[in-house]
Amino acid sequence: MAKARVGIIGCGGIANGKHLPSLAQVKEAEIVAFCDIIVEKAEQAKEKYGNEESKVYSDYKEMLKDASIDVIHVCTPNDSHAAISIDALEAGKHVLCEKPMAKTAADARKMLEAAKRTGKKLSIGYNNRYRADSRYLKQAVDAGELGEIYFAKAHAIRRRAVPTWGVFLDEEKQGGGPLIDIGTHALDLVLWMMDNYEPQVVLGRAYHKLSQTENAANAWGPWDPAKFTVEDSAFAMITMKNGATVILESSWALNSLEVDEAKVSLSGTKAGADMKNGLRINGEENSRLYVKNIELNSGGVAFYEGASETAEVLEAAWWIDAVLNDKETFVKPEQALVVSEILEAIYESSATGKAVYFE
Repeated sequence: MAKARVGIIGCGGIANGKHLPSLAQVKEAEIVAFCDIIVEKAEQAKEKYGNEESKVYSDYKEMLKDASIDVIHVCTPNDSHAAISIDALEAGKHVLCEKPMAKTAADARKMLEAAKRTGKKLSIGYNNRYRADSRYLKQAVDAGELGEIYFAKAHAIRRRAVPTWGVFLDEEKQGGGPLIDIGTHALDLVLWMMDNYEPQVVLGRAYHKLSQTENAANAWGPWDPAKFTVEDSAFAMITMKNGATVILESSWALNSLEVDEAKVSLSGTKAGADMKNGLRINGEENSRLYVKNIELNSGGVAFYEGASETAEVLEAAWWIDAVLNDKETFVKPEQALVVSEILEAIYESSATGKAVYFE
């Protein structure tokens, strides 16, 4: 059996929480190299997910010299996504980079250019596309069941769940807070569902309203206000060139009981859909309104709940399959670039107080 030899750059939270355990379940993948600037983290990852022959590095450029490595997963802070991905592509590796594509749209464009120049595959870690509800809804949209989608909402709202570890609160390293962290997932889902990647104008606002709260209630314990340099929430209206409107909402901390993360609401000319309470499709039939609740569980047989793979494992499996069998990637870099361009426009709009227009 052909196997893809994988190297991991960045052995922190996202690598250990998603990439490594998912790749470990893909029989066509072999994790052969681990890199982190804190070498102990790479060694710990090797102990859990590698073998005796797996190598450990503190300098990713040294790892890239290994010609036997086919694939690189980039699991580092946002500000290093572009440099590492480009170097890996230039070294002849296929690259799966964790979301967002890059800290800036300019860097994201450089990544896309490098992928085209080298002919290597580049994909971005928007794993929420692989969820059962996402794939079902995408099928329905592509089949025309919703008609023309002209209004949509991208939901990424947490009430009090500010990540207090790593560099999440560091604007210099990350480029922003909840908007670029979780808002990016919701925006990716909406644009993908609509198959609409032509924004016309963006009007947005980022807020620093709760970030300076001392001893705040929080899922991971109180944050340090002095280190909280990114927004605590951000909201935007995006108008597309075809006239469609998208509302994007994101927060790590917001006084709201409507909590939804990586979910979408779609309104089309034939029907609507949302992920608010499971996957629901609504519309009108025989002069009556209806709501259809989609059952996504794979069970149905007594004493058997059904077998299912998580979105994260599917992401890893489909990515490795694309590499080994030269297939199209599920998340295309051209799509991820537009997400980054819109996120950057929202931050710019907030900073200037003006709408940002796309050519």
